Amino acid sequence: MTPPALSPERARLAAALRELKTRTGLSLAGLAAKTPYSKSSWERYLNGKTLPPRQAVRDLCRLAGEAEGRCLALWEIAESQWSGRATEGTPAGPDTPPRRPDAAAPAEPGPARAGPAGHRGVAAVAVLASVCAVAVGGVAVALLTLPHRDGARSAPPPSSSVTGPLCRGAACEGGNPMHMRCGVGPSTLASYRTATGARLELRHSRACGTGWARMWNTRIGDRLTVTAGGPTRSAQVKNRLDTEEFVFTPMTVARPGAVVRACFRPAADGGRECFDGRVR
Repeated sequence: MTPPALSPERARLAAALRELKTRTGLSLAGLAAKTPYSKSSWERYLNGKTLPPRQAVRDLCRLAGEAEGRCLALWEIAESQWSGRATEGTPAGPDTPPRRPDAAAPAEPGPARAGPAGHRGVAAVAVLASVCAVAVGGVAVALLTLPHRDGARSAPPPSSSVTGPLCRGAACEGGNPMHMRCGVGPSTLASYRTATGARLELRHSRACGTGWARMWNTRIGDRLTVTAGGPTRSAQVKNRLDTEEFVFTPMTVARPGAVVRACFRPAADGGRECFDGRVR
C-alpha cells in the first residue's frame, strides 16, 4: 500500500528538521542518546512520517545551536493541519489567545528516565535565548514563531484543505498571522532596537494584505502595538518563556502605500519608542 503523500506543511517541517540534524553532526543514534526520543522516533520525525512533539523540535534546535522560533512556527502550522484545527477556527479574545497544548509531549517535562521497551522519559531542556533565523536549505520559508504566545485572535478559516493563507484583507483584521498562514514568507518593513535592548520588526504579508509587529530580547511586562491607520493591535510579554521567543501583535490591514507604525513601551520606567515602515 502506497503511503499517503506528505502535506506541504509537514514536508516543510521535515526539511527544516533534517537541516538542523545535519548541523548537529549527530546520527539518529546520537540524537536518541541526547534526547528523550528513540532512534526510530527521530527517523519518523525527520522523514515526515509522524509529527514530532513540540519538545522534540526545541531539543533539536538546542543541539544545532539555533534559536527555536522559526522551526516552532513551522511546527505550529503542521500541527494545526495534522490535527484538523486548521479548518475549524478557534475564536478568542484579542489579547488572550488559546494555548495550544503539545499533542505528544507534556508541557514543562521532567528529567529523563529510561523506561521499559526502550522508551525514555521526557527530559528538561534549557530555554533558548536570542532568536535568530533558521536557514533551511531548499525551503523558502520565513515564518514568525511562537504563535501561541502572541496577542492575535484567530478568525475562523474556511473549511478547506487550502495550504495558502486562510484570510485576506479585512477578514484578517485582528487575526493571528500564524494560524491564518500569513506568516509564510513575509517581508520586513523596518527594524528597530530599543533603549532596553529589545529588538522589534514590522512585518508584512503581501498575500494577506496585512501587517503586524514582533519583538524579542524582551522583559516581562514589555508591550508592543501596531497600526496602519486603522485599529491598533497590541501584544505583551507575559512570562519568562515569552522573553526567550518572538512575541507578535495581531494583524492589521496594510494596503500598498500604507504606513505601518509600531510603538514599544518597556515594563521598566522609560518612554514610548515608535518607528514606521511603508508597504511597497
